[in-house]
Amino acid sequence: MKFNDFNNGDTKTMKSLNDKQSKFVNACLDKYGKDTLTIHELKEVASTFGMKYAPQWLVKNPANKVGRALFKLPTDGEITETTKSVAPQTQKIENTETKHEAAYVVSSLTGDIIPEKDPNFVNFGDYSSVKSIIASKKFYPIFITGLSGNGKTLGVTQACAEKKREMIRVNITIETDEDDLLGGYRLRDGQTVWQNGPVIEAMERGAVLLLDEIDLASNKIMCLQPILEGNGVFVKKINKFVKPALGFTVVATANTKGKGSEDGQFIGTNVLNEAFLERFPITFEQKYPSVKIETKIISNMLESENAKDDEYASNLVNWADIIRKTYSEGGVDEIISTRRLVHIAKAYSIFKNKLKAVEVCTNRFDDDTKQSFIDLYTKIDSGVSVEELMNQNNQDEIADEVEADEDII
Repeated sequence: MKFNDFNNGDTKTMKSLNDKQSKFVNACLDKYGKDTLTIHELKEVASTFGMKYAPQWLVKNPANKVGRALFKLPTDGEITETTKSVAPQTQKIENTETKHEAAYVVSSLTGDIIPEKDPNFVNFGDYSSVKSIIASKKFYPIFITGLSGNGKTLGVTQACAEKKREMIRVNITIETDEDDLLGGYRLRDGQTVWQNGPVIEAMERGAVLLLDEIDLASNKIMCLQPILEGNGVFVKKINKFVKPALGFTVVATANTKGKGSEDGQFIGTNVLNEAFLERFPITFEQKYPSVKIETKIISNMLESENAKDDEYASNLVNWADIIRKTYSEGGVDEIISTRRLVHIAKAYSIFKNKLKAVEVCTNRFDDDTKQSFIDLYTKIDSGVSVEELMNQNNQDEIADEVEADEDII
């Protein structure tokens, strides 16, 4: 049985499908002898073409869905009927309708998009609260702010992994616009199709949408305004209203609170619209983990890299802690993040040299800052206690203040 057996010899509808799609339809008809198939039957045919799932061009087109998990093959429809009823204008209408049919909705996401668990992950801070919100499957947008490299994104990812929730991550930049987020027309298999954006995909799947570095966005991010209200969004380009499925929610991470960065540390961050920020009912301020927790994180990382060294882990964490305290007091302009400690641990597993690992991972800083960081680490590695180093820092600060006063006098 072939495609045009269901069209009474009229093969004009074939023009709405490309060659691969036509072959798939014919294969379905040959196998089952009917033009209405279940999703299971479609998958059976798809497997003969080396596909794991039913083709998106078929199941994502609302015109093909005739029941719960039941789809009608595109063997007769709007194109054929229009062609037969308006014969004198067949060519003109056929071209217009074919263009409409070509713009079917497709998805680039197939299969499981639940994040994988990180065996080295150690939870801290507001992780349990974030996990509770994600586990509830309630729509409750979260804004997470904190300094760079302190585990904001990882915490959300691992909460989704632990609770087996699908998650779609979008890295926001100044260039991110409605087309990137909601979707747009793309060329696929020689046809113009509508490609769902990550936001629409997350809404339809009931997944967690992670907007990473949201404070880098421009005012184009305002297209998310109705979505942050939880009521759905009208996608005007395809004249379709998309309602969020159960479980959909939004999590945004940022280095600032959406007010920009006055000290210039986070260049590129922008002041976000107040109405936009107001749609996040809850904000978590993520801090760096405590010395105890961070030591466990670095020890786990060293062990996973076959370079277990608890003393080295402890020294690195104490070193970073002193630098952070000095940073908070205005003594230095740079900071050592948890992420950078992980980089150092991996470098040590490769080079087998503690000082070299510290050096290559602090080369990104200016020469004076880098040298002061290395000198500090050397003192810690030689056995100088944290208390002694902090006291020395305080004495140096007092001496600097006295010297500054004398210069004024």
